[in-house]
Amino acid sequence: MTSLGRTIPYVKASACGNDFLIINGVHAADDLAALSRRICDRHEGVGADGVEWLFPTHQADVQARLFNADGSEAEISGNGTRCVAAHVCSEQAKETVVILTGAGLKVCHFISRRGAQFEFEVAMGEPEVGDELAIEVNGREVRGILVSMGNPHYVILVKEFVSGWQAEAAEIGRHKCFKQGVNIELVKIVDKSNIEVVFFERGVGETQSSGTGSCAAAVAATVAGKTESPVSVHTQGGVQTVRWEKQVYLRGSARLICRGEFFA
Repeated sequence: MTSLGRTIPYVKASACGNDFLIINGVHAADDLAALSRRICDRHEGVGADGVEWLFPTHQADVQARLFNADGSEAEISGNGTRCVAAHVCSEQAKETVVILTGAGLKVCHFISRRGAQFEFEVAMGEPEVGDELAIEVNGREVRGILVSMGNPHYVILVKEFVSGWQAEAAEIGRHKCFKQGVNIELVKIVDKSNIEVVFFERGVGETQSSGTGSCAAAVAATVAGKTESPVSVHTQGGVQTVRWEKQVYLRGSARLICRGEFFA
């Protein structure tokens, strides 16, 4: 039997359909962007929206560096952070997991566990809400609310999700106003406590869910006077709850899917 060469062990996890590979940083390569692209490829790799690379730190239980499927590094993923917390709790019983992200320390409060399924409420920090920004896309004016959850979001309130919204979202993401790119949320108001959201994430494209995107969507809808905290955010991948009390709290599930090895 011939050697398979270098192998990289991983854990795959999903939070509301947003899937991530969790990998110990000892297996990191010099070019983490290229390796993350390879392993996230859904045909030639394992397949995921991103990789959470874990490193030791004195500031928290673990440091998580997030690389998107296209190899770009992002400040944070709310769903990815919950997946990391689930991984940590699967190996050691903890009521609170503190994770150092590119957007600062995030505290994940353990709520429940059922087998490989975990539920957490994560303190996501205080949002930064900007003004409504109007931009021109393909000859049409689009208006959205700028929200930062440690990463940038452009939240558009809509009456319905129209066919082909993904193409327009991709154009918005490439707009000259967003020098570092932007995460885009389209939000349909159901009532004061419920919204439906679709996501087009920087470095990934359309995703079934987004943790920071859910937070940004709920914050924008509340600022616009359409909702009141707490807000249930309904996505293709499931429901998360956003509570805004100066700081934003995100509650939702995270499921460990499998372990494996990637032949690098």
